[in-house]
Amino acid sequence: MNRLAGVTSPYLLQHADNPVDWWPWSPEAFEEARRRDVPVLLSVGYSACHWCHVMAHESFEDDVTAAYLNEHFVSVKVDREERPDVDAVYMEAVQAATGQGGWPMTVFLTPDAEPFYFGTYFPPAPRSGMPSFRQVLEGVRAAWTDRRGEVAEVAGKIVRDLSQREIDFGTGNGGGGAPGEPEIGQALLGLTREYDPQRGGFGGAPKFPPSMVLEFLLRHHARTGAEGALQMAQDTCERMARGGIYDQLGGGFARYSVDRDWIVPHFEKMLYDNALLCRVYAHLWRATGSEPARRVALETADFLVRELRTNEGGFASALDADSDDGTGRHVEGAYYAWTPGQLAEVLGEDDARIAAHYFGVTEDGTFEHGASVLQLPQQDSVFDAEKVESIRRRLLAARAERPAPGRDDKVVAAWNGLAVAALAETGAYFDRPDLVEAAVGAADLLVRLHLDEQARLARTSRDGHVGTHAGVLEDYADVAEGFLALASVTGEGVWLEFAGFLLDHVLARFTDPETGALYDTASDAEQLIRRPQDPTDNATPSGWTAAAGALLGYAAQTGSAPHRTAAERALGVVKKLGPRVPRFVGWGLAVAEALLDGPREVAVVASAPADKASTALHRTALLGTAPGAVVAYGVAGSEEFPLLADRPLVDGRPAAYVCRHFTCDAPVTDPKRLRDTLSG
Repeated sequence: MNRLAGVTSPYLLQHADNPVDWWPWSPEAFEEARRRDVPVLLSVGYSACHWCHVMAHESFEDDVTAAYLNEHFVSVKVDREERPDVDAVYMEAVQAATGQGGWPMTVFLTPDAEPFYFGTYFPPAPRSGMPSFRQVLEGVRAAWTDRRGEVAEVAGKIVRDLSQREIDFGTGNGGGGAPGEPEIGQALLGLTREYDPQRGGFGGAPKFPPSMVLEFLLRHHARTGAEGALQMAQDTCERMARGGIYDQLGGGFARYSVDRDWIVPHFEKMLYDNALLCRVYAHLWRATGSEPARRVALETADFLVRELRTNEGGFASALDADSDDGTGRHVEGAYYAWTPGQLAEVLGEDDARIAAHYFGVTEDGTFEHGASVLQLPQQDSVFDAEKVESIRRRLLAARAERPAPGRDDKVVAAWNGLAVAALAETGAYFDRPDLVEAAVGAADLLVRLHLDEQARLARTSRDGHVGTHAGVLEDYADVAEGFLALASVTGEGVWLEFAGFLLDHVLARFTDPETGALYDTASDAEQLIRRPQDPTDNATPSGWTAAAGALLGYAAQTGSAPHRTAAERALGVVKKLGPRVPRFVGWGLAVAEALLDGPREVAVVASAPADKASTALHRTALLGTAPGAVVAYGVAGSEEFPLLADRPLVDGRPAAYVCRHFTCDAPVTDPKRLRDTLSG
């Protein structure tokens, strides 16, 4: 019996009709393994994962393989996006044992959830040195049946090793003090060494958008004027925006590029990547006035609203990489790639030649089967702008007639928090109130559906129904970050209040009171074989450093010493890791830049909420580049924000008070003077 039919995860629902007798992660699954005295197959993936779909089709939809699994194992399927704690614990074990990891993740466990054999994708037949999945299953069954003592010994050693890692890690990194100028300098030097000056970005293929590192570089430039930091950020953003990793027709970024030149992406489009990069490009425009950065920020924001917003006002998690190629086959990139012939069918021969030249579409192709991923290999000035825009509109309309990639429409709290921050700021910068309204809509959904009476946060919802899994640290931190950004943009203090509720949970339930170290799960969460704890960024900011940033921003808004102290203690791990692995603590380094700068506290006192002079000062404050600056906006006498207390108008005119640690400069009434004050 397959038990996935009643779950909310779209990824699990994709397996609800498999012949495999899947269980969701639950105590009942492990009790069943004990009752039958069989091992557990743990299969972890996510809906936009190409190789997860491949292994599902090859093995989990195969009746013979399913029958073997059902007879000799209890099979558990986990959506890593819904249960990042389960994913993190067993991925750490996989990486420790094999030196690599990825999805699908395949782990064999004892009925006590202790891992003893690991892998990722296994093919249906032996290939390229890999055993077949059936060979793996037979080998694991033989070990379980004939060498149970060895299995228990291996499983016990793995759990002990993981526990020892936690002890060494957890007590050695909290409370060490935040990074100072020496550590920031070493981190910047390390990034410079890994930077690819020809192509932008860091390292080789595959190449991922370095969103958190880009935020650090922009903040470092704002604080110090370091041109090298800005140049790395600008060049990387330009190369990505001109490459195939960026959707040249519909906006938005794919997950990563399989090559060093950003040409061919892995086509899945994730909410978190696009929220983070929307914010990066908006901040790049704020720093430089770059027109391409403005265009990409707005196109990415429009993509989020157009293609990922749900009926309830939240944002869906992802679009798949695969789609129907028109013949009934699901093919990666089929929705996005073009041949010269396909261009001609839509545009006619003359415009097709222009489009092929402009977008780099060749007869040989840059992708599979002679198709090309659209990119911008030429300078825009060579082409007529109106003609290009006409071509883009027609191609986008034609593409909309193709079978679309599937959408994972679960709403993940953390990623919606990132989207709230990005859309609120982008809308404010570019006078797009519709984007701010979209941010408010998502924030309303999080409060209405994901928060309970104790301000405890649920990780996911779908179709207006909240999931059963508790929020993890990144959920609390990223949603708080989104609420803080929304408070600054809207001048509505209720969002500051909600951020405070979430951060109280961070202090009480996720923080080690002795060391200041942070855990990814709450103290009262389900107990796994170890309590996950990771300060390094992955595709998103780590929960640890995201919490540090939100705690620091909340402290700046409210003057709360406990929140500031907690942020400083949390940044101790960045002091240690920043000089060694700066690419993996980019958000922590960005938060450290805010701490070194203050951060600035800007109180804009309005004469009336919609007064022209007041809103001009407010927008100028939001456009200030000082790292991590917070903005409070309200009419004189308002109690919405602590920063507004005892801040009067100046000669009856709206005024801005710029402070650090609640020590303020003389108020200014002129937007230009305010801009100069907040220029970093």
